[in-house]
Formats: sequence, structure tokens, C-alpha cells
Amino acid sequence: MDDLPRIDGGRLWSRLMEMAAIGALPDGKGVNRQALSAEDRDAMRKLIGWGQAIGLAPGFDTAGNLFLEMAGQTQGAPVLIGSHLDSQPTGGRFDGVFGVLAAFEALETLHDAGIVPPRPVTLVAWMNEEGSRFAPGMMGSEVFAGTRSLADIRATADAGGVTAGAELDLLAESFPDVPCRAPGFALHAYVEPHIEQADLLETTGMVIGAVSGIQGKKTYDLTLTGREAHAGTEPMERRQDAVQAFARIAAAMQSAALAAGPDIRFTIGRVEVLPNAPSVVPAEVRFRIDLRHPENAVLDATGLALEAAARDGAAPCQVAVRRMVDAPANDFSPALRAAIRESAAAHGIPAADLLSAAGHDARHMAPLCPSAMIFIPCRGGLSHHPDEWAEPAHVAAGAQVLLDVCLRAASSDQGDLT
Repeated sequence: MDDLPRIDGGRLWSRLMEMAAIGALPDGKGVNRQALSAEDRDAMRKLIGWGQAIGLAPGFDTAGNLFLEMAGQTQGAPVLIGSHLDSQPTGGRFDGVFGVLAAFEALETLHDAGIVPPRPVTLVAWMNEEGSRFAPGMMGSEVFAGTRSLADIRATADAGGVTAGAELDLLAESFPDVPCRAPGFALHAYVEPHIEQADLLETTGMVIGAVSGIQGKKTYDLTLTGREAHAGTEPMERRQDAVQAFARIAAAMQSAALAAGPDIRFTIGRVEVLPNAPSVVPAEVRFRIDLRHPENAVLDATGLALEAAARDGAAPCQVAVRRMVDAPANDFSPALRAAIRESAAAHGIPAADLLSAAGHDARHMAPLCPSAMIFIPCRGGLSHHPDEWAEPAHVAAGAQVLLDVCLRAASSDQGDLT
């Protein structure tokens, strides 16, 4: 691969740090750049400006996904590369944005070398991958893939009552000169770089991960409804205490999850109690469940067991169970995974196959076209945290492998990429 262009790792690192200043937390380490916020729009504006400076054509779709297109020698479905710009409220400087800026560095390297790819190559920054402001996440990629309606995401409101629809309208108003189209178009291939968000690469001395697939995920929203009463006067036998029902259900769910084996991941990560007063019997508990497993059969069976635990443990309260996310496990293209490993080997970069335990927008691209993910290590596996860190050399390695794989995909028939 000596004849292939080489990315500029210093330039990429500089841009990562420049982007980290948008929404920077007071400690100077982390980032708060949540979906469709003013900070998110500022990050898009900076990216668009960088792209226009090298002749990339910007465009949005009505779901808020941002695209920067490099024309190819022929027209047709593009190779799509990128990730997301939004962060958690106390996020880091690499999650999501590394993938976007690695994609930009790949395109800028092609531009600087005067190379026109065989087919179009398009950078994407997906809207609301994180789901911290508007839940659940991956809204933009789901609408693009046709698995969720635009009307559904527009109606979703944040904690302050602001709807995603209102913010999408503001986004369009903020970029009046950028074309906007309906979501979805044909893809030749999709490649997403990302930090691993775990420590397997780091602990094994690997620098590049050729991701085999993403484990399945289910998300539930549950509401337990009891009856509010005075804590000092209401007899115990008459109480419809929503917290006690929650305690029974949480213990039963933990047991059901553990019965599924060591690969299950079960989390109750959000609990709200109403009225949340020290001298009042709680009338309502709302909580969220995150359930994950790499095998769909185990995931489905465990999900049903959790729902049964909720029904069986609710009395004398009532329970409502809402399925928010039902994303099956998926595999990525063997041919693209092989291309990732071959690129790494050509550059003397240690690489390994591994499964993604976290969800990514690539999950929704895999049914549409040959798709892949490239992981780089993050220190201690720490992510969604201000101390999240990736080494500059690893950042550069990930971008170089992305460029190599992108060019191979753009030069190949789609049938050769499956």
C-alpha cells in the first residue's frame, strides 16, 4: 500500500482539539454538545466550513443528518463514512467526533493528493446518536434507514419540553444556504470509525479493531402506579407503595438476567419516584431498563422474562411496560473486515477482530449495504466521561485504515464487499 496517500495525523489531532472546544466543560477536558443544541449547530457549522474550503458539497436531510460529498469519477451510490458529533452531557473529546473527523481527514488527504475516487465518497454526521437529550438515541440513522418515522422523532421532547421538531426547524433556519432533502438514499458501502469504549484492544496491545458486529439491545420504559398516602397514618396492609413494588421487580429482574449467563448486560439506569417526599407513600415509580446480548435468541428470551417479572411483582400496584428500542444483534461485512485487517497489516499496525458491546449508527446501515466499523483503543476503556482519551498515534492509525478501506470499497463492486 505504499502507493496510497498518507493522512496527516497532526492535522487530524489539531482538528479534534479544536472541535473539543465547542461545548467544552469548565474542567477543559470533557464536552457537553448534546443533539440539536446550539453547540451541536456550532460544530456542524465548523465542519461545513472546513468542507467547503476543499470543495465538499454540504447537505442536510430533514432528520438533521449532515453530509459532505466528494464527487467521484462516476456517479452512483456513495461510500458513506463518518459517525456523530453529539455528546453526552459530560462526554469526552473522542466519542463520535473521532469518526467524523477521521472521515474528514480521509477526504482532505484525497483532495490534497489530487485523487478523485472511483465513485462518490460522502462524510456523514448522524443526528442524535447519544440519546441524552432526546431519547432514544440513533434517531438520525434510524430515520435514514426507514426503521423510524420522521414524525416520531419530531414529536420527541427533551426534559425542558422542547421538541426535536422545533430544533430541527431551527437547524434548517440556521443553514438557509445548505440544501436539505428527504432522508434516505442508496449506499454502496458504509464504514464507521470509533473509539472502542472498552479495554480489549488496550489490554491485548492491539491498535485497530475490525468489528465483527454489534450485540443486540432492548430498552424498556416502565411505570409503576400505586396510591399516595400519609407515611404516618396509612396502615402497611393497605398501602399501594410503588417503591416497594419496584424493589421486588428489580430483584426479580436481576435474577432473571443472571440466569441468561455471563454475556448478558442488564442495567436499571434511571429511576424517578413521585412525589419523592420523605413522609409520603410513593405513588409512582418510572424506570428504564437497558438489556444487551450478542445472541438474539437469548436477548429475546431474557426480555420476555423481564416483562414477566414486572407483571408478577407489581401487585397491588399497576405496571405499564413500553418497549422503546428493540435492536437485534448484527454482523458486519466479512470482506470489509478483511480489508481493515489487511490495511493494518500493511502499515505494521496490530489488529484484531472484536465484537462491539455498545450500540452505534452502523447497526442501522448494515441491512442497507456492506458495512463495517474500525475501532481504536481508548484509555482504560473509559468513555462518556470527561477523562476519555485516545492516543494521537492511534487516532492517526484509525484514520489511515479508514482511508485505505474507503478507497478499496470505492474501487470494488458491491457484490465483492459482502
